[in-house]
Amino acid sequence: MINTKGVRFQKRKRLLPGVWLNFSKTGVSVTIGGSLLSFNISRRGVFLNSSLKGTGLSYRKQIKGNKKR
Repeated sequence: MINTKGVRFQKRKRLLPGVWLNFSKTGVSVTIGGSLLSFNISRRGVFLNSSLKGTGLSYRKQIKGNKKR
C-alpha cells in the first residue's frame, strides 16, 4: 500500500469574480474574496484568511465550526 499522508492535491475552479470552488482529496470548499482578505467555507468550518501580497506573510483564523482537529 502506498502512503499518501504527505501528498497534497488541490484544484480550484472560478465560479464568479472573487468566488472559487476548491477541490481536494479531503473534500470541497468555497472561497469568497481576494488575495488580501477572503473567507473559506468547508465542512471543517468557516475560516478568515488574510495575506500581505509579495511578503509571504499570511494569517488564517477559524471563525465558525468545530475547533477540534
